Amino acid sequence: MYLAAEEGGTSNFLIPNATFFVCLAIFVIVFLVIRTMVVPPIVRVMQERDDRVAKTVEDNKSAAASYEEADSGYRAAVTEGRADATGIRDQARAEGNEQLAEAKNRATREADQQLAAVSEQLKVEGDTAADTARRDVDALSATLAARVLGNEATSSTTAQTSGAGR
Repeated sequence: MYLAAEEGGTSNFLIPNATFFVCLAIFVIVFLVIRTMVVPPIVRVMQERDDRVAKTVEDNKSAAASYEEADSGYRAAVTEGRADATGIRDQARAEGNEQLAEAKNRATREADQQLAAVSEQLKVEGDTAADTARRDVDALSATLAARVLGNEATSSTTAQTSGAGR
């Protein structure tokens, strides 16, 4: 352009010259090479990455749902287990109270039986002791009367006490 201006011509910058067309052709060739050989692998890698991210998000949602389901199942099982444990504990208390009452009743019956047996034995022993005491008192009174009255009263009193004692 500088030469054209020296020759007396005027150069118009709006009219493209051959350099422009050569640069345009090189740009188009480089653009086509990049578009056909560089961009598709990059797009493929980006698409694979997007697919993996979407799958990860989907897996996270499904894991969160599974966790919520398992957690609610766990909480229900714990609640049910606590209710069962309370029922078992109450049943055990009731059975324990029944066994305790039964043991008390059995002990009371045994004590009453032993008390009755001991009372009967004491009554028999008391009757025996009373009979023995009566015989001893009769014998002692006869002996005392014989000493106070003499020998004659002893034989007649002894006969009477022997007959009365029987």
